[in-house]
Formats: sequence, structure tokens, C-alpha cells
Amino acid sequence: MSPINAYLTFDGNAAEAMRFYEKTLRGTMQMMMTVGEAPGTEQMPADAKKRIMHASLAYGDGLLMASDSMQGQPFDGMKGFGVALTLDTVAEARRIFDAFADGGAIGMPFEKTFWVEGFGMVTDRFGTPWLINGGKALV
Repeated sequence: MSPINAYLTFDGNAAEAMRFYEKTLRGTMQMMMTVGEAPGTEQMPADAKKRIMHASLAYGDGLLMASDSMQGQPFDGMKGFGVALTLDTVAEARRIFDAFADGGAIGMPFEKTFWVEGFGMVTDRFGTPWLINGGKALV
């Protein structure tokens, strides 16, 4: 069975978000395709062609995928989930947490918990909610 991977939807800023995640997670962008690069999209409006049809980013053992919503379709943000990351060290978890917190909103400060050496919850500036664990499990 393949692992469960997150697939995020953005409202026109998927390319910017995925480049930020690539840098922050020290991953490798496997692909990023705009709507305009797909076959059969010649008649679409120019603005729609700039949107991301599909992007995939490999990081560690994970894969993060994303696209933009279709232009003109309602987009109400990301709700009802969080992307969980587990890092080997507290320092790496803290680095990622701090990068996501820059321009974002901290839901729970990064600190030691009863289950792990470091944990925090943050919604980044693109609206993606993250749950970040780092270091040794304590339970």
C-alpha cells in the first residue's frame, strides 16, 4: 500500500507556495505544470493558463502535491485538516516551524510536550495548517 500524501489546493498561488515549501522542507520539485502547459487548453483565458494544474514535491520520505483551484470556482480556504510533519531533531522541527510562522499564525507555540521533545501548530502565510513534531518521542 502506498503512503497517504497531502494534496493541497490554492487560489492562484500554488506555484509560490510550492517553491516556498521546496526551500523550507529542503525537498525536490518533481514537477510543476500550469494549466496552459496541458493539452487541450488553447482556448482557455490567459489568466487561467497561469494557474497550477499539478505540482509534486518530494521531501524526505514524503510527497506533497498541490494545484490551484479552477479560475472562477469558489475557494473558501483550507479547512478541516492539518499536514503533520515528524522530524528527527528538535532543531530541524523548530527551523521549519519558524519558517512557516513567518507571515503565518501560530496555533500552538513550539515547545516540549508529554509525547515529543518539540511540537507546535502553525498556519503558514498560504493558509496551510501544519502540525510539527521534532526530536525523540517521549511516550
